[in-house]
Amino acid sequence: MRQSSSFRPAAGDKIAAAEVAGGTVPGSVRGVVDQPIDMVGLLAGAHDPAAGAVVLFSGEVRDSNRGRAVRFLEYEAQVPLAEKMIAGILGEAKEKWGLSIAIAQHRIGRVEIGETAVVVITAAVHRGEAYAANRYIIDRIKHEAPIWKCEYYSDGTKEWGNNCHCGEVKEDV
Repeated sequence: MRQSSSFRPAAGDKIAAAEVAGGTVPGSVRGVVDQPIDMVGLLAGAHDPAAGAVVLFSGEVRDSNRGRAVRFLEYEAQVPLAEKMIAGILGEAKEKWGLSIAIAQHRIGRVEIGETAVVVITAAVHRGEAYAANRYIIDRIKHEAPIWKCEYYSDGTKEWGNNCHCGEVKEDV
């Protein structure tokens, strides 16, 4: 996890990309960024005295997909629309699960193996709501936001899209 100094909210600040529709304002988070995601900074601002649970999901770039070696990923987005959609998804989740905090940030551009491509943080009174909302948010972002992924493979080929398998349920053994 890489830490940057670009975002350092004070603990207890209520930050939510749901309150952002196209730009960064104090106390909020952009939904789409072209620099490494500051997971430590985001988490530092995701605490609320009313929340008994904070759930953080980090989507990391792995070195293989379906048996093929991956060199890196590249994401493109229709940024204003993606940010508007992410804000809407976060707003719906906050209302449905009574979240005190809902944050989502997706990276665009080249993302190396081991780097973070997307983060979702939810805070709620109880863990059940925080977990359910977090899963709902990431699944909707992956399926609905105009963000496209291209995987670059070690054999020199690349493949756009069709790499989200969010609907596939795997049972633990």
